[in-house]
Amino acid sequence: MPQHVRPSLSLAAPEPPPPPVTGPPPLPRRIVFLARRDLGNPAAGGSELLVDRIADGLTTHGHQVTLLCGGPVAPEHPAPLAQGAAPLRGYRVVSAGGDAGHFLRAPRELARRVGPCDLLVEVCNGMPYLAPLWHRGPTLCLVNHVHTDLWGMRYPGPAARLGRRLEHWALAGTHRRNLMVAVSGSTASALRGLGVDAGRIRLVHNGVEEPAALVPEAPEPLFLAMGRLVEYKRIDLLLRLWERVRPVTGGRLVIVGDGPERERLTALAGPGVTFTGHVSEQRKHQLLCSAWLLLHPSLVEGWGLVVMEAAARRTPSVGFDIPGLRDSVEDGVTGLLARGDSAFAAHWCALTLSGHRRHALGLAAERRAARFRWSDTVRSFRAVAAEAVLPTLPRR
Repeated sequence: MPQHVRPSLSLAAPEPPPPPVTGPPPLPRRIVFLARRDLGNPAAGGSELLVDRIADGLTTHGHQVTLLCGGPVAPEHPAPLAQGAAPLRGYRVVSAGGDAGHFLRAPRELARRVGPCDLLVEVCNGMPYLAPLWHRGPTLCLVNHVHTDLWGMRYPGPAARLGRRLEHWALAGTHRRNLMVAVSGSTASALRGLGVDAGRIRLVHNGVEEPAALVPEAPEPLFLAMGRLVEYKRIDLLLRLWERVRPVTGGRLVIVGDGPERERLTALAGPGVTFTGHVSEQRKHQLLCSAWLLLHPSLVEGWGLVVMEAAARRTPSVGFDIPGLRDSVEDGVTGLLARGDSAFAAHWCALTLSGHRRHALGLAAERRAARFRWSDTVRSFRAVAAEAVLPTLPRR
């Protein structure tokens, strides 16, 4: 099969730094994010990256931002940074304790170590903080995805039912007077399904960094899966499908990331599979460019940040037709979505054997990714934050 060489992109001139902040401070001035993890946590993923990019962007506009989270935390970004990113955080990070205990300690640590704020942003990823019950100031709720189907995968029956009810009550009950930020149309739809008033939901999409110069596609088939190795990402399913696909396509399957499932998945892997663990940003960029396809067999996603990172590098994705991926993958245009295991394998084989179609999808993916930048994410979030502190916010 002929090698397809992706033309290199010349690096654009770096954007000038934002002008010094003058005049009255922006409203809300002091913003606190309440989240489970910091970007420096080994278990960090797309939600942590989103909060980091928003928080860092807010500081350039004159806001004072603090992240209150469960430990561990790191003062600097945990990996080499993408082109143009600042080497140090512009915001403060405070650990409220361990991964589980900090949920109980958060109210006390907010009062004791962080102090008053103009806006508290509760990042609700499954287990809620129930901030409106103990915080009296303006509160905003940020939701990546609703965990309804995931509780049963991670916990036994009674605990799963309790988790679903608690999440439902937190989103539709305790936050009933607050605005809610959803990262995709699918997440917004799930919130409406829980009973959240559509008039209180605001969309703020994830962004993506503009990549450095692209490198050529690998001469032999290279397939990439990337993310935290947890149950709902379904890498075990991908490994089973690989045994059906490999005799047709040949090549290699590279799985980037780490997590509690790694040992079990490594034992399941057949020939041609490589687990890399965590990689540097430079290596990540090289793999995303070189890959023929990004494979994303996840059960549920809020958006699928890695899909857009691959798209920015002309690499199309194959995933399942699920909430979140319906937003980040434009089916038949920037990638293919499957409605079953056999269809996933068929899409995988078809795009491998048809370089023309694969490259057409990759070019369309790159064009679409150019519409999603972190500067736009920060701008949208600032507008919602300003709205959230208005005294005229409708109450129900």
